Amino acid sequence: MATGNLTLAPKNITECLDFPANVHSEGILNYNTAAGMPHTLPNLEMQMTGLILGPTFLGKLPMLKQYLFNLQSQEIIGVLTEFGYGLFMFLIGVKMDLGMIMRTGQKALCTGIACVVVPLVVGILVQTQLTSSYFNLTEEEIFKLSFVTASHCLTPFPVVACLLEDLKILNSEIGRLGMSAALVSDICSVFLQFVGTIARMVKQESSRFTILGIGSSIGYIIVVASILRPAMYWVIRQTPKNRPVKKAYLNIIIVVVLSSGVLSHMYGQSFHFGPFILGLAVPAGPPLGSAIEANLGLFVSDVLLPIFVTTCSMRVDFSWLNYFKTDAFTQVNGILIVLVLVTKFLASIVAPLYCNLPFSDALTVALILSCKGIVNLAAYTDFRDNQIINDPSYVLAITSILVTATLVPIAVNFLYDPSRKYAGYQKRNMMHLKPNAELKILACIHRSANMPAVINLLDAACPSKENPIGVYVLHLIELVGRASPIFISHELHKKTVSNVSYSDDILLYFNQFVRENLGAVSLSLFTAISAPKYMYEDTCHLALDKLVSLIVLPFHRRWSTDGSVESEDINIRTLNCSVLDRAPCSVGILVDRSHLGRSTSTVSSQSSFSVAIIFLGGKDDREALAFSKRMAKDSTISLTVIRLVPRTNEAVGSDWDLDTEGLKYFRDDDVDERFVMYLEEAVKDGPQTALLLRSIVDQYDLIIVGRRYNVQSPQTAGLSEWTEFPELGTVGDLLASPDINCRASILVVQQQRMVTK
Repeated sequence: MATGNLTLAPKNITECLDFPANVHSEGILNYNTAAGMPHTLPNLEMQMTGLILGPTFLGKLPMLKQYLFNLQSQEIIGVLTEFGYGLFMFLIGVKMDLGMIMRTGQKALCTGIACVVVPLVVGILVQTQLTSSYFNLTEEEIFKLSFVTASHCLTPFPVVACLLEDLKILNSEIGRLGMSAALVSDICSVFLQFVGTIARMVKQESSRFTILGIGSSIGYIIVVASILRPAMYWVIRQTPKNRPVKKAYLNIIIVVVLSSGVLSHMYGQSFHFGPFILGLAVPAGPPLGSAIEANLGLFVSDVLLPIFVTTCSMRVDFSWLNYFKTDAFTQVNGILIVLVLVTKFLASIVAPLYCNLPFSDALTVALILSCKGIVNLAAYTDFRDNQIINDPSYVLAITSILVTATLVPIAVNFLYDPSRKYAGYQKRNMMHLKPNAELKILACIHRSANMPAVINLLDAACPSKENPIGVYVLHLIELVGRASPIFISHELHKKTVSNVSYSDDILLYFNQFVRENLGAVSLSLFTAISAPKYMYEDTCHLALDKLVSLIVLPFHRRWSTDGSVESEDINIRTLNCSVLDRAPCSVGILVDRSHLGRSTSTVSSQSSFSVAIIFLGGKDDREALAFSKRMAKDSTISLTVIRLVPRTNEAVGSDWDLDTEGLKYFRDDDVDERFVMYLEEAVKDGPQTALLLRSIVDQYDLIIVGRRYNVQSPQTAGLSEWTEFPELGTVGDLLASPDINCRASILVVQQQRMVTK
């Protein structure tokens, strides 16, 4: 039997001192790890008196000291784990955005309610039938079984959030639906747990204590909503923009969190009830929510939570499963575990199907919502320690957690691949746009410093009423201090629940660009708040939804005005590489060497803006040519096409013919030679190409190249081994190198990767 002891020392005093069998069977101490307190039985004083008078006491004294030391260690670790789980639930409350419930769609709302209510109703009905007709249980066991059945129906938000993050589908369509449904079901689950705790108090405690417990819980919620939440907003107002929250405020909040847990325990609720409710009062996201997460998140998740899980696991002894054949309570509990799980799974399928979700996606959602995790572990452990379930039932419940936590991720990975929808079956690139069709461009912005270069690139694309541009701006913000990613369409003029205004500066900048090109440019602005490793999902999904032809991504390295590297962001580089791999259209990485980014009027303010296209051949280079054709229509832009040809005939072939056809426009006599120039340069190998590029970089404001990833050619022979950033290709990486003091910015273009049906 697992007793929750933390060492291999004797389990109790009678064992270490060889008490008689009748005394040993009585038991001396019953340690409750959940409460963190040892309970002394009434006959302890009498037994200890006989022990002291006995002749074997002195010989057994070292073992007694070891036992008392272990008991004290258990008490300390028990209290530590309670605090750890309380802080974990507080952080979960901080990350939860209750405003999402008001914005939840029909699919998530129906699915979230169904996956809790349907299994609860079916479970209670079947439990009543089993206990009345098939199994002989006591009235006390039947009463306890109702709470256990309700706990099987839980769909905890933290479990779903962690699962989706581990599967890397948090920002996918299914991930967002699962998170919204889990939030709805978790609110239902918290209400069920609160009602269950009150019912238990009514049954087991005095009427005075029950009334006091209910009144104190309701009063605490009122105090949190009316006093503590406004106090949180006061802290935010006291924090200057882009400045950290004062440590004193954070320390006070942590003290209040721990105090609320102690008070919750004193008045009959679980320890984590108070911290969780307080966490819901903290406005999610920066500055306060992100500051709390930054100060507590790592310590709680990497230190306290593993200790909690370990102490819970030490209570498990799988040999207790042998009692399943003989123990009626365990048999009923096992039937209910399977029944509730199957019912929850079916309810979670039917509700999305009713809302017209495809069957494979509905199946994936059902698997996600049926998974169990740490919150279920805590609930079952609390039941075991408070003797609501016996040890065999506890082991059975833990087994259900292990099975679902193991099989669900495997099944979801098999059923759902979010990148499949981005596969290029339809041509969405600039080469295949119809003449005078609107060019749709998705511009990604991380910070205000990215805006001038992007706006000037758009201006260089020569927007006009005959050749309009549709600009979709996506402001990408790192998700900190909240669990659910947020996607905001500023066309809908909706504010977040905390009334935080996002992307106002960006909106002003791009609106000015639209006014300067009235009738030629349409603008839509979006804000995505998500973890950096999942930002590619927002980018690719928006590009697919809006049918854009080009995604413009800022390069992860920034240069200062003197040409030196100012900063690097590895998260932006990861995003760029992910988008290049999955994009449903063409992609351009804009390397701003601090010339395009000096102001938002570089193109329009200059009498001539110099652009060069370095053409070696291939589909990426032809896509770059397609973009530059628009620039040839602007008399303020001086465009030079430089074709690098090998001195040998190695490149002759079908691709060569396509390249020649693509260049025909620039070689045509009808092109105004004052603004468009075509040059051919013969090069022997990569080093000669590098020398040529070094000699011309200072002549242009913008250089456009194709990525040509993994394309071998004589013109670049010997250069690929020195490539630092493969996402830029060989030529793009050479031009972006700090070794070249280049004033020109670089646009590296990759044509849409097509998939053969």
